[in-house]
Amino acid sequence: MDFLLDLIAQYGLLFVFANVLIEQLGAPVPAYPTLVVTAALLDQADYSAAALFVIGVGAALIADYAWYMTGRRFGGSVLARLCRISLSPDSCVRQTQSVYRRYGPASLLVAKFIPGFASVASALAGAVGTRAWQFILFDLLGAALWVGSAVFLGSLFRSAVTDLLDILAQLGKWGIALVAAVFALYLLRKWWQRHAFLKELRMARISVGELDEQLKTATPPVIIDVRSRSEQEAGRIPGALALNDDDLGALMVNMDADAEVILYCSCPNEVSAAQVARKLMKHGYKRVRPLTGGMDAWVAAGYEVEK
Repeated sequence: MDFLLDLIAQYGLLFVFANVLIEQLGAPVPAYPTLVVTAALLDQADYSAAALFVIGVGAALIADYAWYMTGRRFGGSVLARLCRISLSPDSCVRQTQSVYRRYGPASLLVAKFIPGFASVASALAGAVGTRAWQFILFDLLGAALWVGSAVFLGSLFRSAVTDLLDILAQLGKWGIALVAAVFALYLLRKWWQRHAFLKELRMARISVGELDEQLKTATPPVIIDVRSRSEQEAGRIPGALALNDDDLGALMVNMDADAEVILYCSCPNEVSAAQVARKLMKHGYKRVRPLTGGMDAWVAAGYEVEK
């Protein structure tokens, strides 16, 4: 354990830069505890609080700008792919879209304090066309608040943090094992949350081929597009009704409870569509199914898109 603490003391800034960069790129490796610990070790290290602050903010800005440019180049399709590399529930995309539509770039001020929000919000900012200077300004301020709070807490509770590190150092290899065990439990908990979330949303799906056949009949199903407004503007399944901000009440007024309802999104495991389907079923709708593969599968199959 002493060896690990010596590494943090000597190469703390490099360690912080790598940890923050990796976390903000989407890996489930918490950087906030690292910032707090390195701030608590300022008296034992050869770096200053100002240097720690600049390094942390710089790493976050680099990762966020990379996601911003990715979103700007590939549009909304990058959001679904982003959640595939995250252990956070897939609903993070839709939740982030809802928050960003309401508050705009200002939501970046608190993005890093909300698990699963930061990288998605950065990609979304690029996808919806937020100006670069606005993104950089608000993201820089948000990163400064996030890193600054960690440095402040590390300095404020320096004695408590160093006492804890001393205990881990005395434990030697068992201290390292304890830290590794805590990290493993954190990953396991995130994985279990995702597993339970997906299990809850399991239900019958309909394929794009089946939906296309039903649209050709005399009694086509009601189709609901639960994607964000920006994604809907790129094209929808012909006849689809737009659902904005989960306003189910307005749609249910014009829908028969016995009608067949098909919902689709552009998200992993059709999560957003399945969530809305659950809500409809609680209101008495029995014939409700998400579309397997969502809009991406519909487009890939070559079916007509309405713009």
